[in-house]
Amino acid sequence: MATAVSSQATTTAITPRASIVSKALAGIGWAVLIIFAALEIFPFVLTVTNSFKCLPAVQSNPRAVIPLPPFGVECENAEGVAVSPSEVSTEATFNPTLEGYKEMMDAKLPRWLFNTAFFAVVVTVLRLAFDSLAGYALARLNFPGNRIIFFTILGTMMVPAIVLLIPRFIILKELHMLNTYQGLIIPLAADAFGIFLMKQFFESIPGEIEEAAMVDGASRFVMFFRVVLPMATPALTALAIFSFQGTWNDFLMPLIILSGNDKLWTLTLGLSFLRGAYGETLRWHTFLAGSVITTLPLAIIFFYFQRYFVEGISYSGLKG
Repeated sequence: MATAVSSQATTTAITPRASIVSKALAGIGWAVLIIFAALEIFPFVLTVTNSFKCLPAVQSNPRAVIPLPPFGVECENAEGVAVSPSEVSTEATFNPTLEGYKEMMDAKLPRWLFNTAFFAVVVTVLRLAFDSLAGYALARLNFPGNRIIFFTILGTMMVPAIVLLIPRFIILKELHMLNTYQGLIIPLAADAFGIFLMKQFFESIPGEIEEAAMVDGASRFVMFFRVVLPMATPALTALAIFSFQGTWNDFLMPLIILSGNDKLWTLTLGLSFLRGAYGETLRWHTFLAGSVITTLPLAIIFFYFQRYFVEGISYSGLKG
């Protein structure tokens, strides 16, 4: 009896102590996560803040985030004349301005924005079509060389994209497709990751569903479009997000294919040439305004569809 009471007392003493340790570790973990999150978010906050400053303000105090003295700077004197960075007082107020965004609008921004959106949408639609068809064929059709083709596609994922730039450039040059819409769209119309993602998802669908459709007289195409594809909506959404994000942010492909035709430049390519054109006199507030415009659509898409990013990663890890 004494032994039982002693054991119970020991357990009671250990439980609160373990709870305290557990809470302490959880608190440390949250603190570390908050620190890393702040390190990731702070550069974006500075980008947004400085995009609403005039050039002297950016050059004098780029780290100013809160628009209150002494964190901001004044861009004009009492007569309303712009002043140089050396004449700016860091004790003055911060006057937000759309000067950078106005300059971006004068720098062919609408055209770059249209080209970027056009390329991203067209490439995304083509990838949804081709990747889903290829993934379904590799997952459900037993034909000679099925596994060889699949592992070859996986092998291309191991090759760094930069290694393929020169071969692609040579091929497109021989086909007279440089500085054209199709020169950028066709090479990106299908990708290995999308095929792999769709194959893994299709293999997770029970085969009995397709067998029931075949018993009802459905052909392979009817079964794919009316039975299987509607069930693959989560995977298709994840693929669409990854494809749109990758195409929107792509810089190397537009650089080697479209650099000779400024009417087809994307946002990333246009900002790069804009920075080079300014040289040492780079107007940082204009460049940062363009960066905000480039980033904002993807940020909105991410926050709205963030669960699909996680699902896309989980689908790619399904057992084949």
